Amino acid sequence: MATEAEIETGVRSALERLDITYEWIEIDPGYADTAQFCEHYGYTLEESGNTIIVASKRGEKKFCACIVSGVDRLDVNKTVRRLLGVSRASFASPEETVALTGMLIGGVTPLALPGDLPIYVDEKLRSLGTIILGSGSRSAKIQIAFGELAKIPGVEFIDGLSMPPRE
Repeated sequence: MATEAEIETGVRSALERLDITYEWIEIDPGYADTAQFCEHYGYTLEESGNTIIVASKRGEKKFCACIVSGVDRLDVNKTVRRLLGVSRASFASPEETVALTGMLIGGVTPLALPGDLPIYVDEKLRSLGTIILGSGSRSAKIQIAFGELAKIPGVEFIDGLSMPPRE
């Protein structure tokens, strides 16, 4: 497993290579989880994007990364399952996520992911001017203009990727 500094260097290299304009926000690793980050640093859940790794549960193992708002729930059972072309899917385990991405839980970002990994972005995030994402580690977040996501190879914008939170 790479160190946090090595992970962050890889993510920064991807940002530069893709010519993505960004703001790097250093944070206390104890506040890396989205809700705690927003509460502690004064951001909203709506402007924060969670990058979630999903895995198929039967047959040949397939993975994808999905980005949804911090307030919404990923529609794994319908939309993601259909996108992956599998009969069953669920959140990848922490061990699968780390092994696949090389990133720390609480910091997974769509940047510097394996090149063959599909990345699905909730279309409803388009209404945001900027979005806050993980940095690969638990020590920072990245803020970018929503449109910059289109520069990331493998990104596809999907209507209906998320559902509203349970009341």
